[in-house]
Amino acid sequence: MHEFPEPRHFRDESEALYRLLQGVEDAVFERETQFKRWSAGDILTHLHFWNGAVEQSLADAAGFAAFAARLRAELQRSSLRAMENAAVAPLRGRALLQAWRERCARVAERFAAADPKARLQWVGPGMSARSSISARLMETWAHAQAIYDLLGAERVDTDRVHSIAVLGVNTYGWTFRNRGEEPPAPRPDVRLTAPSGAQWRWGEPNEDHFVEGSAVEFCQVVAQTRNIADTRLSVRGEPAMRWMAQAQCFAGAPQAPPAPGTRFKARSPDRTR
Repeated sequence: MHEFPEPRHFRDESEALYRLLQGVEDAVFERETQFKRWSAGDILTHLHFWNGAVEQSLADAAGFAAFAARLRAELQRSSLRAMENAAVAPLRGRALLQAWRERCARVAERFAAADPKARLQWVGPGMSARSSISARLMETWAHAQAIYDLLGAERVDTDRVHSIAVLGVNTYGWTFRNRGEEPPAPRPDVRLTAPSGAQWRWGEPNEDHFVEGSAVEFCQVVAQTRNIADTRLSVRGEPAMRWMAQAQCFAGAPQAPPAPGTRFKARSPDRTR
């Protein structure tokens, strides 16, 4: 067995979301979040569908290639949301929550036994097994934020956000190239404080071009769960400011971050209505 932490972190992040939702009333799964008016159930559907895809990419390369071909063909006549809903139906509410949890545990177990350097297919560029499960961790963490916000729940983050911060740093150039722009130089110095208080740093020391502050807030910006204006991050220099204004650590077409003040934790805990 190859020891690398991301599968365990993915499992633990998924379990944290499960614990948040396991005690809510059924109506909560149908309530809209601040993320594109998706409900909590829509978010679980999305995560469950793509966790299934990543599981197949690891276990069955030929099967995944066929899945990707069908996906591309279907997208010519339908929407991705409709495809996800059709694939996951009839699972809803608590049944969906349980099925999603069971698949998360299985995905974590299978990736833990994989070679982290193994190359896997994806609907976008291929990637290593380690990068693939890191992306699932990021997606789970990012989408879960909308549910924490909906319920007014205080999220307790841990240093497992390190993998998400690494994705954020590594997609500096991607953020710009994905928009047809040349990545500006110099690449900013990134210095972050982890939930544990540890200090994380990437890049060459530079007092004129940097991003500094909470690792969690940095991850929120690069995963587009918060606007940079709604954080206390210190940003200096034009490259750093341009980056933080449109950072995107996930694949796909360019996405605009949420407008300032539109993603936030509900003022009072609400886990039932």
